[in-house]
Amino acid sequence: MKPQFRLLTLTATAVLFSLTIAGQSFAATQPFSDLTNVTAQDKIIALHERGIVHGVTSNLFAPQASITAAQGVQLMVNAFDLNLDLVKFAKEPKATDYYVLANNDAWYANTLIISAVNGIELPADLDPNETWTREQFTHQLTQAMEKHGNLPMINLRPTEINDESELTIDYSGSIQRAIAYGLVKLDAERNFHPQAVISRADAAEQIYIALDYIKAHPAPSTK
Repeated sequence: MKPQFRLLTLTATAVLFSLTIAGQSFAATQPFSDLTNVTAQDKIIALHERGIVHGVTSNLFAPQASITAAQGVQLMVNAFDLNLDLVKFAKEPKATDYYVLANNDAWYANTLIISAVNGIELPADLDPNETWTREQFTHQLTQAMEKHGNLPMINLRPTEINDESELTIDYSGSIQRAIAYGLVKLDAERNFHPQAVISRADAAEQIYIALDYIKAHPAPSTK
């Protein structure tokens, strides 16, 4: 073998080896094993890297599982980095001070306090364990992103929604704005499926798009 040819062969082998190692390294960084063929896979992984979403176990995300109201609120608290750092209370707050059906000893108790103090407008009779529908999650997220992203009012041309009759009337405006922001899309028959249970994957995708929208539309400087 001529020296030049041998050098090229060794170089090609080294490149192939490097790509293989890189491929293995990339695969090892995937946090969840159940996101294959999930449309929002990259968005979920990006949110996980930012500490906004977590799996149901160390390596499972359960993309098609439903979310409860408490889990949905936790996503928003994480996404908008809400906290109680600058808040002083005259007495120790309890989740039931704000939501009568809450459990003060539950994992979500502090989350509900944070959401209430930071102006996420949830109903006082919120059931934290209730499974949220698409319209419920989208409505709450739209309001939260507008408030904490300090978004201006938009000139809205209503989108025709074929199953609009299934929408809760109080949510129709926020759903229309969610469509305008790109948080959600109608299906091929122009249906939104408002009463369908929202999946963890869909909720995560909406969160990602909301944060992306806010980043692309920063609030005007107050200086």
